[in-house]
Amino acid sequence: MAWRAEALDQLDLYWEHHLMPRLAGLTDAEYHWEPVPDCWTVRAAPDGRARFDWAEPVPEPPPVTTIAWRLAHVAFHVLGIRASVHFGDGSLTNDSAVLPLTAEDGLLSLCEQYKMWRDGVVSLDEAELWQPMGEAEGKWGNRPMATLVLHVNREVMHHGAEIALLRDLYRARFS
Repeated sequence: MAWRAEALDQLDLYWEHHLMPRLAGLTDAEYHWEPVPDCWTVRAAPDGRARFDWAEPVPEPPPVTTIAWRLAHVAFHVLGIRASVHFGDGSLTNDSAVLPLTAEDGLLSLCEQYKMWRDGVVSLDEAELWQPMGEAEGKWGNRPMATLVLHVNREVMHHGAEIALLRDLYRARFS
């Protein structure tokens, strides 16, 4: 079995037929909607740069997050930074990422980071899928790259479903 092709087919099917159609027409109001008090989102900091709401340690239970937070999380933490580390020059980091403050820019960032990740996975041959992913992935670094590819697929689908649910709730509340 060609595992790279199977993993890419899984992600592409979800991306093209589920996630992107569900994100069509996303508005800034939906993007920033806070369905409950104390949501985490992406906000402009006093210096004008957008920042994630965050705390260490993460509160238990973790706060509800907005579509803006989830889209930026998928674009940068799940896809972009990993693509930069594993397939690029490593220059995209939590500190260098320019987080989007509008729905349009959020979707553009998501698509850009998805393409970088996907192109990187396409560049792997079957042998490279079974090589350790390396220290960038912390305690999981000794696991094969295939583990990371499958994890990223799961994360995109998991958070994509959360975003779709938030859009459903927004529509039900404001339609």
